[in-house]
Amino acid sequence: MKKILLIEDNTDVRENTSEILRLAQYEVVTAVNGKEGVEKAQTEKPDIIICDIMMPVLDGHGVLHMLSKQEETASIPFIFLTAKAERSDMRKGMEMGADDYLTKPFDDVELLNAIESRLKKNDILRKEFTKNIGGYDAFVQEAKGFDSLKELSLQHEKKTIKKKEDIYAEGSFPKGIYFINKGKVKTYQTNDQGKELITELYKEGEFFGYLSLLQNEAYTNSAGALEDSEIYLIPKDDFFALMYKNTEVSKKFIEMLSNDLRENEKQLVKLAYNSVRKRVAEALVKLSDKYKTEGAEKFSMNLSREDLANMVGTATETVIRTLSDFKEEKYIEVAGGTISIINYDKLAHMKN
Repeated sequence: MKKILLIEDNTDVRENTSEILRLAQYEVVTAVNGKEGVEKAQTEKPDIIICDIMMPVLDGHGVLHMLSKQEETASIPFIFLTAKAERSDMRKGMEMGADDYLTKPFDDVELLNAIESRLKKNDILRKEFTKNIGGYDAFVQEAKGFDSLKELSLQHEKKTIKKKEDIYAEGSFPKGIYFINKGKVKTYQTNDQGKELITELYKEGEFFGYLSLLQNEAYTNSAGALEDSEIYLIPKDDFFALMYKNTEVSKKFIEMLSNDLRENEKQLVKLAYNSVRKRVAEALVKLSDKYKTEGAEKFSMNLSREDLANMVGTATETVIRTLSDFKEEKYIEVAGGTISIINYDKLAHMKN
């Protein structure tokens, strides 16, 4: 049973609306003012919120503003109720992120249709992207059922990228964002002497290349395949349609951007203060955390010593010597180009 939070200071409207919703088989939680509504939204975790605008203590715009700032309530569908029908009032609510707007007096059919529509849309948008391009296509196909998303297309430019081959180069301009259907990808920057520094790793089911597109600028890094990979280019028009018209998708990419920034900050600190030995250990741990197959007894990967050195930020020869030390200390096994971690905990907790 879906739970609805109704925030309404008028007793008659609150009670009548609650009765309609309960008859329609919804669980109803009520609040008599905006402050109480915010508190109940946080504790009750409703599936949808219906909120009057003109209220004492805290008005409806204030409720929406406060809830949109909190991760656990930001994505809850929000419908405004108001006796005012001025266009400016409606526009303000929509610009703040309201999903719909009902003007009093409204009939029960209008109310229930608005709720059903918003709940259905939210259920679709809450679905996780499955880890293949078919999952993305299915998501877009479902989203196309809504008028606001009909312009989305499913035209993808498929790229089969060989190991060590570049996907895009620093200085080129993005045509969209990339989705990894199969394989492993690195992004890296190159200095004036041609030395690489790997800035991030990506795996199957992940997006990359979105920062430059969002900033409308040329790529500040390059992307290449760590192994043979299958990559799809999601055209920028499709991407922006998802971003601008789907709050769940926007939130997902904002979280991804925040995580990227945090990881870059951590990497800079480690490059500045950690020993090479510790940085090599951390790079191996990061590779394991990123690419280890679920249920596998240990992590193994065919990785060039040059790529590992570019992750660590040191010379290839130094990485080779450190790997030799780790092998003697029985932290890893090395067979040709394949590195296998046999003591993850020791590497993870290594001190300088």
